Amino acid sequence: MGPTQIKPNPLVKWNLKLNRPNSCRCCSSYSSCEVTTDLQTEEESEIVKKKKKKKMEEYPEEYRTPPVSLVSLVGCAKHQAVISRHLLAEQPPINTLALPDLSNFLLLLAQKDSTKPPQASGILRRDWLIKHRTRIPSVVAALFSADQVSGDPTQWLQVCSDLDNLKAVLRPRNIKLVVVVIFQSSSKDDINEDRYLALRKRAEVDAKYLLNLIPNDDTELKQSLTRLGSTFAELASTYYREEGRRIKTRIEKKSYSSIDFNIRYCFKVAVFAEFRRDWGEALRSYEDAYHTVREMIGTSTRLPPVQRLVEIKTVAEQLHFKISTLLLHGGRVKEAVIWFNQHNASYRKLVGAPEVIFLHWEWMSRQFLVFAELLETSSASVPSISSLVSGTADGASTEWQFLPSYYYQLAAQYLKEKRLSLELTLSMSETANEIDSSAESVVPSVYVGQFVRLLEKGDAVQPLTDEEYTRFAIAEGKRYQDTFEIIALLKKSCESYGNLKSRRMGSYCGFRMAAEYFAVGDFSNAKQLFDEVASQYRQEGWVTLLWEVVGYLRECSRKSGSVKDFIEYSLEMAALPVLSGTDPQGFKECGPAGPPSLSQREIIHKEVFQLVSGEAGSASAEDNNDIKINADNPLHLEIDLVSPLRLVLLASVAFHEQIIKPGVYTSITLSLLSQLPLNVVIDQLEVQFNQSKCNFIIVNAQRPPLAAMTEDQEGYRVESAPSVTLATNKWLRLTYDIKSEQSGRFECISVIAKMGPHFTICCRAESPASMEDLPLWKFEERVETFPTKDPALAFSGQKATHVEEPDPLVDLNIGASGPALAGESFIVPVTVVSRGHDIYSGELKINIVDVRGGGLFSPRETDPSAIESHHVELLGVVGPEGEDESHLNSNEIKKIQQSFGLVSVPFLKNGDSWSCKLEIKWHRPKPVMLFVSLGYSPNSNESTAQKVNVHKSLQIEGKTAVEISHRFMLPFRREPLLLTRIKPAPESEKLPSLPSNETSLLIISARNCTEVPLQLLSMSVDNEDGDSERSCSVQHGGEDNLGPALLVPGEEFKKVFTIIPLVDSSKLNLGSVCLRWRRNDHSGSTITKTWVLTKHKLPEVELEASPLVVSLECPPYAILGEPFTYLVKIQNQTLLLQEIKFSLADAQSFVLSGSHSDTFFVLPKSQHTLSYKVVPLASGSQQLPKVTVTSVRYSAGFQASSTASTVFVFPSKPEFKTGDAGETRMQSIASE
Repeated sequence: MGPTQIKPNPLVKWNLKLNRPNSCRCCSSYSSCEVTTDLQTEEESEIVKKKKKKKMEEYPEEYRTPPVSLVSLVGCAKHQAVISRHLLAEQPPINTLALPDLSNFLLLLAQKDSTKPPQASGILRRDWLIKHRTRIPSVVAALFSADQVSGDPTQWLQVCSDLDNLKAVLRPRNIKLVVVVIFQSSSKDDINEDRYLALRKRAEVDAKYLLNLIPNDDTELKQSLTRLGSTFAELASTYYREEGRRIKTRIEKKSYSSIDFNIRYCFKVAVFAEFRRDWGEALRSYEDAYHTVREMIGTSTRLPPVQRLVEIKTVAEQLHFKISTLLLHGGRVKEAVIWFNQHNASYRKLVGAPEVIFLHWEWMSRQFLVFAELLETSSASVPSISSLVSGTADGASTEWQFLPSYYYQLAAQYLKEKRLSLELTLSMSETANEIDSSAESVVPSVYVGQFVRLLEKGDAVQPLTDEEYTRFAIAEGKRYQDTFEIIALLKKSCESYGNLKSRRMGSYCGFRMAAEYFAVGDFSNAKQLFDEVASQYRQEGWVTLLWEVVGYLRECSRKSGSVKDFIEYSLEMAALPVLSGTDPQGFKECGPAGPPSLSQREIIHKEVFQLVSGEAGSASAEDNNDIKINADNPLHLEIDLVSPLRLVLLASVAFHEQIIKPGVYTSITLSLLSQLPLNVVIDQLEVQFNQSKCNFIIVNAQRPPLAAMTEDQEGYRVESAPSVTLATNKWLRLTYDIKSEQSGRFECISVIAKMGPHFTICCRAESPASMEDLPLWKFEERVETFPTKDPALAFSGQKATHVEEPDPLVDLNIGASGPALAGESFIVPVTVVSRGHDIYSGELKINIVDVRGGGLFSPRETDPSAIESHHVELLGVVGPEGEDESHLNSNEIKKIQQSFGLVSVPFLKNGDSWSCKLEIKWHRPKPVMLFVSLGYSPNSNESTAQKVNVHKSLQIEGKTAVEISHRFMLPFRREPLLLTRIKPAPESEKLPSLPSNETSLLIISARNCTEVPLQLLSMSVDNEDGDSERSCSVQHGGEDNLGPALLVPGEEFKKVFTIIPLVDSSKLNLGSVCLRWRRNDHSGSTITKTWVLTKHKLPEVELEASPLVVSLECPPYAILGEPFTYLVKIQNQTLLLQEIKFSLADAQSFVLSGSHSDTFFVLPKSQHTLSYKVVPLASGSQQLPKVTVTSVRYSAGFQASSTASTVFVFPSKPEFKTGDAGETRMQSIASE
């Protein structure tokens, strides 16, 4: 920050740039920033103080922020900003007082001589601390350019003159001096060593305090600023240490004439210790000063008694503030709380003169407020409260004393005491006008805690007498509205308690806050707070406290003219459990409702019912014309199950039967209870049900009839009771018969009591079995009785009963035979037959529900994009004889969804029938429950007729019709070598392998899994991809159409296909098996005659070129004793020479000729044949000699299976008879 040019005129206000670390409003912040402070002469400061009145509880900023070392920069103004910014960034930071030339600094320090001390003395000077923080530096840095030092003799003489003037001013004050030479370049050759030595001797400083500053070189500048910062910090610490030691020597030698100087010296030693960050020394010095101030009480006679006590308390307050701040920010919370308790105990009883006792309560309030703020700002570093409380040795500290809310609460309490004392003083004063006019000329003195009168001529002042100071204090007290300050303190306390989940203390503070709002006439805010407090007290059952709060609420309603609220709060107060044993004399503050007593309850009761009845003499009506209940302003109250007015009126309703028939009478008992202190006479009761036609009215025979019924009450049954009077805590029981024509739940909703022509109370009906106790009367001594005469009914009675449905005279039949098969459309016939009455407005509801509870909806695993997202789906409803449901009348309904359907049933006369068919499709095998409900009206008048419902259900099993399987085979007696079967890859997908250059066989089996026979129409293998060119050919030698073929339960149908690869690919997609089938059921009642298509996805197969193929050739049969040729062919399909080993084992049934074992080579793309002559020796099915072929290259061996090595040997040459050419099957002859 650049310096400001200042003219050396003592009459002009000095606008000096003071760069210092800023502190927040609370005294706990030590953050650094740059602020500008206006320095004024002492004469102008007094004028500003006279014009600008501050609140007495505010602390000056120099007390709320920690002191920071102050250094002064003189000369070379353009370089001062760089040095100031660097010093502010130091830790700890250093404030700078930037002055452009020496004349300003000489004028600044010369103010000490220009100000004459006042005639009256005091303990602490008001401006001493701010003077050392802003005007008296600890170090002065004289900045000279290199040109000034090494220039012509005139410039050198000016430098010497400036240094002499500085030394003359600094030596009396012991301020340290530093000389800084500023170079424009890194070269220092401009100044020779002799000139350096002469400069240091002229300044009388050590060599290390003669520093250089090179601003144009960043590296040199950084190093220079670092040396400057360390030098300033060292010299500042030395200055404050020497100043503190000098003053401490005076204390030790007791070289002072008054005890005031002892306090002042201890205070200065503490401040100088704070400058050095020696918090321990500062704390000890502050404590010494504080204890010395306490000793002055009763001994000092320097001031009149009232002002002397004010000064002592003010100085003690500031010392206590500094001590508490140091303790809290040092983490010593427990010691700070103990210190505050000692401070409070020392001064709590020093109230002073009776006419200014309000100053003591204001002072006490300020102590608690300031400590609460200190405790709150340091709460981030406070350990757990439980550990603090447990660590207290004497046990005097409680948990509350570590919470800011506790101190905010007591600050508000003492401020209220101050307001009451001030009001008492003002009421006894007869010179109020003189007080206001004479207090304007009183201003704060130059000493802390003192005030003087400013004379009209000049700036002279004169001391005040106690009488004058009393008038000034009263005038100052009248200027401020303490009520809003009390509300603010209580609000902070309430919020703090709320954050701690301490609801009771929060409610207490909220109540006091509401009382303050009530006192100033802000009834809206008062009522809002009182309502919150009352809710808490009702919940916890604090009857006496609730009485006072509701009393305030009652008065708020009266003042604001709210009739409903006034009646509600009055009735609640009258019904509170305040008995005759309560002593009214024990309540000093009981609110506007008076002390809680039975007589007061009776007074409120009479007042309410006089107002309700409109009788003359009501106090509320006389006090407020808006509190009226008449034809223009009727009043209706609602009492629900959680209303506090349950104490006023409680309604219990019990049906004598839990289930009743429609149109049959049953008994109902209505019981009423009130806790009001006097009898309550009810003119009329209206009992309301969920079926309005059953409502009835009970009139009091002892009261004159009221006005005619309203339109809503027309047609209600009217009953008469001999007396409808409620006595205190005594049930009124009324029993009547009632019936309902409508089935379903029949419930009593509420009971409306009418008292007078314009006042009604609607009370929610409660069941005796589930009725809760009155929370506020639960623990009171009273006689508890049952709401009904029958104790069993009191424990089991309910305010609701169930009316059964009328017996249906309709048959609803669901016909379905056998299980449903996945894929087919299953038909379920539904028949409606009227047996006793006509059917009007019939509706048939169909619901399909999963038996297992898993739901009917789920995505299909095999095809996520499939439309059929439901396993079971309701496709539609077919009317009788297949009529089209799309041509329904406008008043008929048809809504069909996947699992729900709604169909209109036409009008049916007695004896008629109607039927329809439900078409349901199973996409997956799943058991479901089919629910069919028929709702109809037996009468033509739908508005008055009772709906009759008939329900039927049927469980239908969903099963899989056909199970399709497949397997692959190679040609008979021809075995290709597949390497993947011999050495499978470790990460292979284990797909079936087929030779790519061979024809393979695919055998597909379809098994009937149901209990009904099926008809098979066709079985084929189709390509699902729809490619024009297939990768293979899957063919069947016969026809795809089966005829159809009959498949009985458990039977398996097989079909053989040949697979011929058409492309050179590693994988082969075979497609899907398509099987068309239907039930073999000729009745046609439960199924459709359409064919069902079932698909089975065939897996992909791997194609592999076989390097070797081994074939066995022999006749289809042999004749005993006749030789035949047995050939073993090894075909090499590779371009490599294959080495083959073979061996032939003998067989007992054959004699053969040929080599039994050998090794040979098979040329590429050629074939080698082993030929044997074999003669059978036995007839029947015989095993040929076993041949084993081994490939050396692939380390793979081949041995024919038993089936391929079997041949049938006839004893003699057989003769076969051929049948017709069209016969496709050979008849087998079964042996017996």
